Amino acid sequence: MKKLFLAFAFFISFIAPVLAKDLPDFTELAEKQGPAVVNVSTTQTVQAQQGIPQLPFSEDDPFYEFFKRFAPPVPREFESKSLGSGFIISSDGYLLTNAHVVADADEVTVKLTDKREFKAKVIGSDRRTDVALLKIEATGLPKVTMGDPAKLKVGEWVVAIGSPFGFENSVTAGIVSAKGRSLPQENFVPFIQTDVAINPGNSGGPLFNLKGEVVGINSQIYSRTGGFMGLSFAIPIDAAMDVTEQLRTTGKVSRGRIGVVIQEVTKELADSFGLSKPVGALINSVEKGSPADKAGLEPSDVILKFDDKTVNSSADLPRIVGSTKPGSKVTVQIWRKGASKDISLTIGEIPADEKVAQRSGKRSKTPDNRLGITLSDLTADQRSELGIRGGILVEDVQGTAARAGIRRGDIILAVNNQDVKSVDQFSQLIGKYDKGRNIALLVRRGDNALYIPLRIDGN
Repeated sequence: MKKLFLAFAFFISFIAPVLAKDLPDFTELAEKQGPAVVNVSTTQTVQAQQGIPQLPFSEDDPFYEFFKRFAPPVPREFESKSLGSGFIISSDGYLLTNAHVVADADEVTVKLTDKREFKAKVIGSDRRTDVALLKIEATGLPKVTMGDPAKLKVGEWVVAIGSPFGFENSVTAGIVSAKGRSLPQENFVPFIQTDVAINPGNSGGPLFNLKGEVVGINSQIYSRTGGFMGLSFAIPIDAAMDVTEQLRTTGKVSRGRIGVVIQEVTKELADSFGLSKPVGALINSVEKGSPADKAGLEPSDVILKFDDKTVNSSADLPRIVGSTKPGSKVTVQIWRKGASKDISLTIGEIPADEKVAQRSGKRSKTPDNRLGITLSDLTADQRSELGIRGGILVEDVQGTAARAGIRRGDIILAVNNQDVKSVDQFSQLIGKYDKGRNIALLVRRGDNALYIPLRIDGN
């Protein structure tokens, strides 16, 4: 026992201090950078068809039930509130957050660490990268310093500051788990994957390196429960700032397109096409009349380089094309019939987010909003790319569905064991279930599919 005590005392006196020295100290970073991180709260007025008009009868009157049955529902308004995070990028009041934090908000309030509150103006937002630029009327504000995500290394320590569940200026830390991650329906962002604890309310907050520089915007988590499970994803700050500059100057983001549907080149496909290794993006269809069609690109071509940038995997191509200025001429190196070939191509432009929203909005909203999900139909090309026959896309989620674990970007394949092929059909299926009924949604997330149980809301 005495020897054990002496060994323990030796560890405490000599070994423990040495180990502690190897651990990073985040105190200075939190103290210096915390004031530049803000709480972002939004208010949205939502109309719901519910209730009946005030009747001039008591509930005991026999006419009450008659009029209650046939009286049209009265539209009522209620306020929907949400919380997120953001950070100040200039001392005159510009700040960044996630687009989904301020989406459809009627009012945006920014709260600083010194308890001051400001009404914020949304200068612009970009749904495809999930970046929004806000402006508050203030000067002399603390601001962050931008870092270089390209210099991040896997295994490097990083720190997040935000407002998880409304707990303002919470600091969490972890390491970079991977770089350049592709997520379903998020083709334009090479995400930084970390194991930093990110929870609802952290969205839009900064990810710092140990120098106190912002390297990313915390945007998403992978979760089966709706809470943190060790997989967090941040938008690289260089990609976010490119979007920010366009939003500040024009209020929108322009992106290039060429009009092809692509897939990954597997080892087996590489062998079939005579490639020495599985690289590039394999074209499986070309949109008629698109820039790719006009340039002569064909199905079975493998794009190896685009504008002198190497395409290592299919996920690289949308980012490279999207960041290329519409109207510019580029050279595309392809692999066709066992040999490489250069083709000249003029970049087209992806429709602005506003036009996309207008085109899909009429069919995207669930009429009764009983689940809190905004949905849209998938195009034939999207289904072909995903390898599915049906399914609908979750564009936004809140309330009941968010608490159950449904996420933006999920593909809903079925309700219980009934396949789903359109938003209208989904609404009809949901409408058959009474308040309080449990249903199971079959959801595709990435390459996996899982059933998520959900209780029907009564709203």
